[in-house]
Amino acid sequence: MKMEKIYNKGQARLFENRFLEIFTKTHPLVIWGMYGPLIIFLIFYSSAFKNVALLSLILSFLSGVLFWTFFEYCIHRFAFHFIASSKRLKRVVYVLHGNHHEYPRDKERLFMPPLPSLVIAAVVFLVIFFTSKMAGINEFSFSFFAGFVMGYLLYGSMHYAIHAWNPPFKWMKPLWRNHHLHHYKQQEKGFGVSSTLWDHVFGTMFDLEKEKEDKEKVRELMFNTPKSPKGDFDVQ
Repeated sequence: MKMEKIYNKGQARLFENRFLEIFTKTHPLVIWGMYGPLIIFLIFYSSAFKNVALLSLILSFLSGVLFWTFFEYCIHRFAFHFIASSKRLKRVVYVLHGNHHEYPRDKERLFMPPLPSLVIAAVVFLVIFFTSKMAGINEFSFSFFAGFVMGYLLYGSMHYAIHAWNPPFKWMKPLWRNHHLHHYKQQEKGFGVSSTLWDHVFGTMFDLEKEKEDKEKVRELMFNTPKSPKGDFDVQ
């Protein structure tokens, strides 16, 4: 998947049907409003009904967050950037992620929309639930999944922030640059968004010391900055 052009205004039309098109967009607060209460409930349920001790709850929750970062990396690298050969599969990849690379300033598509995210969340929870049940540690599945969902919320919020603002702290700059280079330099690297851990592990991290920072292209990527007079540019 490689976009011939990156557009700095507008958004892709994914479906001709207006009703379907509405369900391809969302706002971060909608997703936080959906999953925030779920996280609280899962933690409460683990403690009150599964009698998970506080330390075990914290460790399983953090393990879920860590697992999310691995899941995020794998989905981004192997599903969102799948090299499709058929026209139908190319269309699927474009709907999933390609449109974001073509229109990176489209802030309505930085989180996965509610309906497909719920389907994926349900499938992941069932896998975690039955896997932990077979392993005899079923009581930890709820707090682990709560951490997984929190990882997703942090990922989506980080993705939004990277496209909207400059990094608030100097130590976060490599994360910002890794994603900017993924958009503008080479899509086969920089798959981590909420963390660069797995890029380092699997050798897909950009060598930031050797990469020249293009501040103009960084500004083009961020949607909360004045728009470029050209509106779009060719990818080199």
